[in-house]
Amino acid sequence: MAEPFQLYSTQIDRDPFPGYADLRDNFPCYWSEDAGIWLLSRYDDVSTAAMDWQSYSSLSGNLIDEIPGRSGNTLGTTDPPRHDRLRGLTNAAFAKKNLTHLVGPITDIADRQITQIRQMGDFDFVAEFSSVVTVKVLFELLGLPVRNPKEIRSDVVNAISTDKANKGKNEGQLQSFRRITALLDTHIQERRREPADDLITHLATAEIDGDHLSPQEVQLTAAMLVVAGVESLSSFMSMFMLNLASFHDARRAIVSVPDLLPNAMEESLRFNTSAQRFKRVLTRDTILHGQTMRAGDKVALMYGAANRDPRKFIDADTFDIRRKPSGHLGFGAGKHYCLGTSLARLVTVTAIGRLLDQFPEIALPNPPEDWVASSNFRSPMALWLNTNSA
Repeated sequence: MAEPFQLYSTQIDRDPFPGYADLRDNFPCYWSEDAGIWLLSRYDDVSTAAMDWQSYSSLSGNLIDEIPGRSGNTLGTTDPPRHDRLRGLTNAAFAKKNLTHLVGPITDIADRQITQIRQMGDFDFVAEFSSVVTVKVLFELLGLPVRNPKEIRSDVVNAISTDKANKGKNEGQLQSFRRITALLDTHIQERRREPADDLITHLATAEIDGDHLSPQEVQLTAAMLVVAGVESLSSFMSMFMLNLASFHDARRAIVSVPDLLPNAMEESLRFNTSAQRFKRVLTRDTILHGQTMRAGDKVALMYGAANRDPRKFIDADTFDIRRKPSGHLGFGAGKHYCLGTSLARLVTVTAIGRLLDQFPEIALPNPPEDWVASSNFRSPMALWLNTNSA
């Protein structure tokens, strides 16, 4: 019998939601023989596991197909007390860089891209807007030299992708991550010699009671900020735009009442989050829905499935921008709640707001065909839109 949810299927990349519904209703705690991991799909189970780091550990990595060298050295791949130390030092670095100063640069970058888009008619939102805005804003925050956004996104997407045939990372994908860390290592060394008012410097010099991040911790923390910032934020924006271009009434309501935009963004995080699944490893035997999961087993917390659970959200498969999606898991939960939520919200509301102001009738001619091949994330490789600005 075929598995009800084939994690490495390209169909799951395109549309996981029918499979999620089947899992929630019939197999809420399912052992995937194909992927070698338990799949948790109901909201209460996923949120409970996300809060219980003692039982569901991140120490062996949080990516289903992990990148060597990350485990135990980043916020997403540690448990307390080490995780609390890393988060405290990283928060201390962020606290020195107030994000409000980015509103002007975000607006300028978005406006420059809008000027170019105006001449195109049909345009790829991913290549011409979301990835450009996120790369340029993130690199300004970190203090990194300007780079070609398409090249950076290419490396990031490759690094977070999965070789579906081998069910893991291939050498090319690992090399992409190594290029990112090499770029950052060079810049970290420069900032150690010549400090500046940027996040790389603050990471390298952050201190709590005499404690600092090690050179490896600085490098990997910065690398994951780039990966999360470029792919997760760009994908988050792309999925939000996909929803707005698909649901005309919702988009037009926001155009008429821009104050609806922040809440619509939260609903998009619930309805169509880019962060679909993250891994944990059990530290103790656990019985759930009649299934015995053993210590050492891998478990996938399926945030994308939990966010559509009708046991938690009324009309869960409806995109309702007036809904108050309290408790959605679009940014995770518990100790590993996303560090960059404030940045993600600021960039998205500012940039998407500018785009809708200029192109209120932006439309989706055809659904996306190609999706990122990832066991963790979901986003279109390209999102072709029409401005309808003639």
